Amino acid sequence: MSAASDFLENELLDHVLRGSGGAYTAPTTLYLALFTSDGGLENNTAGSQTEITTSGSAYARQSIAFADASSGSSANSGTVTFSAATANWGTVSHVAIMSASTGGDVLFHGAVTTSKTIETGDTFQVSASNLTISLA
Repeated sequence: MSAASDFLENELLDHVLRGSGGAYTAPTTLYLALFTSDGGLENNTAGSQTEITTSGSAYARQSIAFADASSGSSANSGTVTFSAATANWGTVSHVAIMSASTGGDVLFHGAVTTSKTIETGDTFQVSASNLTISLA
């Protein structure tokens, strides 16, 4: 995944190019969110995003941590496992790194390699080192 949201691109540019006048404060905890399309992710528009519905489905964003960057990339440092679905979640086609457990800002986003339909009783898991963020 190498797509930074417009929000994060602006924050990083201001932080690096404007110094203390544009300081960016990184979130304490990052969260992985699941989506059924890429709508609203690039421009961080919550009303256009298709995150899995939370009501009665056992879906919740999961915390995610990353290893130190090397050669312009960083991968998740541990396995991330979502709770078993208690209702159908639909087809997960995109993921995003978010700044909060609910609401918050899209930081990075991208399509999953293979879309996965999550039905009642299924879980969604990202093994350690299987989600890589690169800056190019």
